[in-house]
This record gives sequence, C-alpha cells and structure tokens, in this order.
Amino acid sequence: MADNLKQKAASGVAWTSIQKFAGMGISFISGIILARLLTPYDYGCIGMLSIFMVLANTFIDGGFGSALIQKKQPTQTDYTTIFYWNIGMSAVMYVILFFSAPAIARFYKIPTLSSVLRVQGIVLFINAFNLVQNNQLRKKLQFKAISIVTLITSIVSLTVTIWMAYNGFGVWSLVVSNILTSFIPTVVFWFYLKWRPSFEFSKQSFKELFEFGVFMFLSNFVNELGAKISHLFIGKVFSPVTLGYYTKATSTENLASTSISSVMAQVTYPLYAEAQDNKILLGNMIKRLTTTIAYLSFPLMFILILTAKPIFLLLYSDRWLVSVPYFQFLCVAGIAVCLQSVNTQTLAAIGKSKVMFWWTLVKRTLGSTLVLGGLFLWGMKGLLIGVVLYTWLCYFVNIGLVSKHIGYHWSKQLLHLMPMGLTCVIVSVICYFGVGFLHLENIYMDGLVKGVLFVLLYLGWSFIFKPESFTYTLSIIPSKFRFWEKYKKNSYE
Repeated sequence: MADNLKQKAASGVAWTSIQKFAGMGISFISGIILARLLTPYDYGCIGMLSIFMVLANTFIDGGFGSALIQKKQPTQTDYTTIFYWNIGMSAVMYVILFFSAPAIARFYKIPTLSSVLRVQGIVLFINAFNLVQNNQLRKKLQFKAISIVTLITSIVSLTVTIWMAYNGFGVWSLVVSNILTSFIPTVVFWFYLKWRPSFEFSKQSFKELFEFGVFMFLSNFVNELGAKISHLFIGKVFSPVTLGYYTKATSTENLASTSISSVMAQVTYPLYAEAQDNKILLGNMIKRLTTTIAYLSFPLMFILILTAKPIFLLLYSDRWLVSVPYFQFLCVAGIAVCLQSVNTQTLAAIGKSKVMFWWTLVKRTLGSTLVLGGLFLWGMKGLLIGVVLYTWLCYFVNIGLVSKHIGYHWSKQLLHLMPMGLTCVIVSVICYFGVGFLHLENIYMDGLVKGVLFVLLYLGWSFIFKPESFTYTLSIIPSKFRFWEKYKKNSYE
C-alpha cells in the first residue's frame, strides 16, 4: 500500500507542481501588469467584498466536498445528492447577496459596490456546477486534467483582464477575471468527465455525508470568517486605498507561503484518506512532508523579508511601497502558514472533523481578538502583529492535535524543523549586516546581493551537513534530472 501511495503521490505532486508554479508565474506577471493599470482603490473594492463571496461559497460546499473525498467508496447517489445541494444553496446565497448588496454598499459608503457584488455573485452559481466534478477528479487523483484546465483558464483570464484594465474598466476588469476563472473550468469539466447527476436526492446519503461534512463546513466557515474579517474592518475603519495596499501585500505573500504547501495539500488529503487506518504510515508521511515543505519554504520567506522593498519597487512601482512593511509582517506569519494544511488535513482524513471544528472555533476566537484588538489599539501595525501571533498560535495548536490523534509528537516535529529554522535566521543576519557594510547605493543591487548570498550559504549548509530535509527534497526530483547521480556514476567508471 505504501509503495502505491508513493507512486500516486509522486504523480500528483508532479502535475500539481506544474499547475501551481506555472499558475504562480501567470499570477506574477498579472500582478506586475495590473498593478500599473489599476489603483489600490480598485483592489480595495474587491477586497471589501471578498468576505461575503468566500462565506457564501463555504455555505454552498457545506463541507460535503471533503466528505466525498474522505468516504472510501462514494456512490452515484452520493454525488447526485450533493450536486443538487450545491445548486440549491448557490441560488439561496445569490438571492441573499443580491438583496443585501445595497446595504453593504451603504455600510462602506461606496455606491458602486452594490452593482459589483451583484455581478460578481454570479460566480456562486457557476461554481456550484463544478464542485462535484472537481472532487471526483481529486478523489481519483487525476491532477493532470485539473492542472491543464487551470493553466488554460489562467492564461485566458489574464489576457481578458489586462485588456479590460488597459481600456479603463477599472474594478470591473477584476470582476470579469473572477467570473472567467470559475466559468471556464466548469464548462470543460462538465464535458470532460462525462458524469451526469441522476434524478434522485437521497436523505440517507445526505445524512451520512452531513455527519462528517457539517463539522468541516463549520471549521471552514469559522476559518474563512476569521481570515477575511480584517478586510471588513480595514475597509470600514480606514479606506479602500489602505485595504488595497493590504490586499496587494497579502496576495504577494500568499504566492510564496502557499506555493509549495498548496501543491502538497491538494495531493495529500486524498492520500491521507487512503492511509487513514495506518497511524504509523500517516506519521511518517507528515514528517516527510513538513520537513520537505520547510526546507523549500523557509528560505523563500526569509529572502522575501530581506528584499521586500526592491521587489515591490521593481514589480509594482513606487505607487505600492506602502505595502512593503505589511508584506514583511505577513511573511513572518507565512513561515507558519507553510505548514498548516499538512497537519490539519491529517485530522480531516481520519474523520476528526468535530475535533477540528471546536479547535478552529477556539483558534479563530483568540485570533480575531488579537487581530481586531491590535487594529483598534495600534492601527495597521497592531493588526499585523495580531496576524503574526495568531498564525503561530494556530500552528502550535495544530501540531498538538496531530500529536494526540496521530502519534507524531509535537516535540519531534519541532525538532525536525529546527535545523532549517535556525539556519535561515543565522543566514539572514549574516546577509543583512554583511551586505549592509557594503553600503550599496543601488537598492536593486542591494537586494540582489542579499538574495544570492542567502541562497549560496543555505545550499552550502545543505551540501555540507546533508540534513534529512535536504535528502527528502532531492528524492522528489525526477531521476532523469538528478545530474549529481550521473556524475557519481561516471566518476566511479
């Protein structure tokens, strides 16, 4: 079983990596171009509405997507029942948003938000037609199809968005981008998968999936509310422009903190579900995944903290420099974010959705108190400190739960992550003060030297001490690209 899972994991990671990193490249290019065509105000308007869209989508899924993947052999009746649930809830959520839109616009004192929300709300209904098909593909580990469609969607959406932004459509270019991102995969998967719902709705099937899914839904709802509530208050207390700066910082940081972990997350949940009865195997999988993610993600986040100002100046122009300190704070939180899903998805895979919900409620209550308390006491700086404290609190709670229910003790996980963490801190100090003594006048050269020096020192440490995380990372590289093995072979001959 372990070998079979390893093969599936390798294939899934490969295709999901192609999707994610190519998607990152597209998003990267998109961010650079759109940051010059659109204003912080445009991004702020979309950011204000994100909480309502995200929460509505959470209600539509209802946790049933996770329940279908967690169930070992879902039936046609199961899929059909959840399909009709998704359609029905999407209609309800859209009606609620449609009639609430004027009140939301009055809350923010921005009349145009009413029309924006009503049009963007169409995404809810589009997504409902795609949820079951997407979960079926994930259940079958068909990540190749998901990856290809996602990339095509990103390219088409980016092209249309840039054209609209260039021609002065402003915030509407972002609205159309969101609609296209939902519409294209829905159409493709509807015809590609050939699955069609039958004319039935099983109360028994709904009840069975609901027992697991309801707590996944509640966990997701509390999580998304806690994650987006800061957008709500920033937009209300400050302005759309301030929220625009924060949104840009968040989206840029997310490209880094979730780039590697999200690849693993898409693949690991169905794999965890297959191995849910073998706690030893699960513990080993968590160890291997967390150390691999940490080895790749930790240096990336530290480099971004060191070079934040030249990066924003180069990519987005001086219009967005206000976002730099926001971005650096978020990168500190992002170090913990990198490891979140690997731990939490294990609990979902073994059926501990109820435990997840109650702890999510505790975490988000404390987190919202820290974030909103910081916001009202010390403004944006207080909010950012609250985000950092909350994110690390979540990580420690999550590894405690894994320790209790899986057996991979929290102290061991910290011990396995310590080499990368300490190395990155030491290397960062050397780069910051070492390059600082050079007094480079060109800000871009200063950032470049810091980044290159960090990479050289980190790789030097890796090749000299050969930590387990380094070995794990090398093992996921396809054999035909392992040039060092060919070199060893030739040297012996």
